Amino acid sequence: MSTAAFHISSLLEKMTSSDKDFRFMATSDLMSELQKDSIQLDEDSERKVVKMLLRLLEDKNGEVQNLAVKCLGPLVGKVKEYQVETIVDALCANMRSDKEQLRDIAGIGLKTVLSELPPAATGSGLATNVCRKITGQLTSAIAQQEDVAVQLEALDILSDMLSRLGAPLGAFHASLLHCLLPQLSSPRLAVRKRAVGALGHLAAACSTDLFVELADHLLDRLPGPRAPASPVAIRTLIQCLGSVGRQAGHRLGAHLDRLVPLVEEFCNLDDDELRESCLQAFEAFLRKCPKEMGPHVPSVTSLCLQYMKHDPNYNYDSDGDEEQMETEDNEFSEQESEDEYSDDDDMSWKVRRAAAKCMAALIGSRPDLLPDFHGTLAPALICRFKEREENVKADVFGAYIVLLRQTRPPKGWLESMEEPTQTGSNLHALRGQVPLVLKALQRQLKDRSVRARQGCFSLLTELAGVLPGSLAEHMPVLVAGIVFSLVDRSSSSTIRMDALAFLQGLLGTEPAEAFHPHLPTLLPPVMACVADPFYKIAAEALLVLQELVRALWPLDRPRTLDPEPYVGEMSAATLARLRATDLDQEVKERAITCMGHLVAHLGDRLGDDLGPSLLLLLDRLRNEITRLPAVKALTLVAVSPLRLDLQPVVAEALPVLASFLRKNQRALRLATLAALDALAQSQGLSLPPGAMQTVLAELPALVSESDMHVAQLAVDFLATVTQAQPASMAKVSGPVLSELLRLLCSPLLPAGVLAAAEGFLQALVGTRPPCVDYEGLVRMLTAPVYDQAAEGGPGLHKQVFHSLAHCVAALAAACPQEAAGTANRLVCDARSPHSSTGVKVLAFLSLAEVGQVAGPGPQRELKAVLLEALGSPSEDVRAAASYALGRVGAGNLPDFLPFLLGQIEAEPRRQYLLLHSLREALGAAQPDSLKPYAEDIWALLFQRCEGAEEGTRGVVAECIGKLVLVNPPFLLPRFRKQLAAGRGTGVGKGSPDRK
Repeated sequence: MSTAAFHISSLLEKMTSSDKDFRFMATSDLMSELQKDSIQLDEDSERKVVKMLLRLLEDKNGEVQNLAVKCLGPLVGKVKEYQVETIVDALCANMRSDKEQLRDIAGIGLKTVLSELPPAATGSGLATNVCRKITGQLTSAIAQQEDVAVQLEALDILSDMLSRLGAPLGAFHASLLHCLLPQLSSPRLAVRKRAVGALGHLAAACSTDLFVELADHLLDRLPGPRAPASPVAIRTLIQCLGSVGRQAGHRLGAHLDRLVPLVEEFCNLDDDELRESCLQAFEAFLRKCPKEMGPHVPSVTSLCLQYMKHDPNYNYDSDGDEEQMETEDNEFSEQESEDEYSDDDDMSWKVRRAAAKCMAALIGSRPDLLPDFHGTLAPALICRFKEREENVKADVFGAYIVLLRQTRPPKGWLESMEEPTQTGSNLHALRGQVPLVLKALQRQLKDRSVRARQGCFSLLTELAGVLPGSLAEHMPVLVAGIVFSLVDRSSSSTIRMDALAFLQGLLGTEPAEAFHPHLPTLLPPVMACVADPFYKIAAEALLVLQELVRALWPLDRPRTLDPEPYVGEMSAATLARLRATDLDQEVKERAITCMGHLVAHLGDRLGDDLGPSLLLLLDRLRNEITRLPAVKALTLVAVSPLRLDLQPVVAEALPVLASFLRKNQRALRLATLAALDALAQSQGLSLPPGAMQTVLAELPALVSESDMHVAQLAVDFLATVTQAQPASMAKVSGPVLSELLRLLCSPLLPAGVLAAAEGFLQALVGTRPPCVDYEGLVRMLTAPVYDQAAEGGPGLHKQVFHSLAHCVAALAAACPQEAAGTANRLVCDARSPHSSTGVKVLAFLSLAEVGQVAGPGPQRELKAVLLEALGSPSEDVRAAASYALGRVGAGNLPDFLPFLLGQIEAEPRRQYLLLHSLREALGAAQPDSLKPYAEDIWALLFQRCEGAEEGTRGVVAECIGKLVLVNPPFLLPRFRKQLAAGRGTGVGKGSPDRK
């Protein structure tokens, strides 16, 4: 016997104990074993486990029963199919038991087994066989009318089974349909409700013929609106049609022309529950078959507008009356409200809610009708913001939010297609609604109901996102509403957090000037929230304070608001939070970030608070928990244009930052490098040399291809240090350069790292005196190729040659006086018969970049060298020479371009390579300098666009595209004419598509 089998056997023995605790613990241990993927049961163990669990389902102790039924889920995947069928048979038998508890356990067990069956798509037939076994017993249980509890449990399980495994039960769909339809006439509401849900799932999986039968049955049973019929029966049929619409609406589309007029008529009957069901059905139809509902949209819209204000038991007073009522005694108003509107028989609110939801579905499913909706639905929704029932009001807000989201212009280049001021546009229509919205929400923002105020904030947040700046002129109303919620201590903390989140969003969308007059009113409650004992409110308030500082006193524009009256209060509140050590982690981090913004934006006004603030940031820098936000805050302070004196903290901060560069936490290393770069740029020569050496000693290890992003930031920082403190680079330049060269030889080098390397190398030779000799750097960069040629080692990747060439060119650009000599040496290397292929490729690629800054001298010699190289036996050399010819030509068009065009005409065998050169020249040269040659190039390219070689046609196509971009207004119409005439690279003689 295996160890697992022995362990399970001992557990089964404990399950027979008379002590319920033993049975419970043994069942719990069995559950743990069954959940292990490695567990494998032999046939005897399977039989024993199944038998014992079925026995425990009848245990006298409820906790043991519940645990046993949970074990059935993992057991299904561990035992053979016939054992699963044994479990199902036992559960079905228990469902017909006289004991209610056993029936409940059996129902839960069947649902558990069904949820764990493998889908039919996996190829397993287990699900199909089990469902077939269950289905017959369920239908017989549903058909019997004696015990309603059994019926309800069976309908629940059947609905669950159809939702998960509807398709494998195809053979039973007809019998299930005929079993379920009679249940729609059951006298019990619970049975009808479950039958409606099951028929919805069945409609999604059954065959077309059965679906037609179901739809016809439901439609035939619907009497004419004036024919006598039971309201309950009609309501059930409408609910069933709504359920079918939700689950299989795409199949119901063909029946809508017959169905919708009937449902519309039933809406006019004086039965609020029936109206609710009708409107819910319309909602399902609109969501699932919007195209088929197209002809019925006007009538559904009319019904929504009619019933959204259906409130026969309440008289909405005019605004004047409402204002008068507000002055009455509060207690009397509340008592009167309770006495008058606590009628449980009033179902009209459900009709209004269903109408609002139907309207939301209508807006969401028909974006093409958005202009009409802004004219008809939007005013009606705004008018209903005064709704007295919370649930309905939430759905009215929800419908208007859907309208706002549909109106939101798409992101990207499409935004320019519709300006908010364009007459007749959706955004223009929405802008006209803003005053009405704010007027309707003015009282709601001070409503006693928390949910109503949350709905207001959600709607206004969406509106501000769709029309940024549109709420600025209504700021008095908004500020009053925000302050009301911030000082409301009677409600839950959620509304205060929502008000703070709304204020934060508002600061990002509205102009700062709109907040200036209201700051004295707005700031005190925000400061009170910063000091709030509940950590979530404090964290949200610190975020708002940070956004307030950033928006009202930006660094990129002159200050228009004097911060003097406010800076002391803001600084004191933030410092109090920063000093406290017994805070939640989120509050600590937000306090550090907020202080970083305060110092960065208003450091020159902090006065005596500046020193303690910087020292606190330094202290948080040393703390492992708060070091990352402290590093980011220090970066904010360092990049601030206020150029604050950071000398009190820099000497101690640099060694701490240096230690962070050795940490495994990648985010910390990235943030630290950004902070060091900011400090080097802002503090420059004032950085302590000793501390800088500690930092620089950590840099060589970071210049590695193991993390390219870290390497890029490290090289950028080195370039900044080289310019700010050249002397400090003396000790580390050697190790750094050796690591940088290793990095440049990586075939995975990203463009960002290459650009950083070029900047660093230029900084090294750009200082006076240079940190590193120019010739020495060029030799170092070319050494990998030259040494590899001498030693005959493995070849370098093609990308490495390009990277090294870019770096050589960057050095030449930084030292123009050396460029001509470098170009001459490269030409000699390219011409030398002793040079290897790698050396020639590097020489040509370097010439491609250096030749543009080397002056006309070596360029005269270049033509012959490059043309000669185009005939080289090495494909790599030919490609490099072709690239070089185009790039060098772009720097001297009058000399090179006529020569290149002449060569294309005269050398048909080298045409492919010369066209590549032309493509590079067109891409690298300035458009204005190419315009004099555009006609000649145009004629030459269109002569060759019908060549026989597909490769040549492809290069010609690229050249034409680049040429058109030189002068689009003139050349694009000509290009269109060529295409219309059937001439072009894709429709020439060589194209197989041309007839």
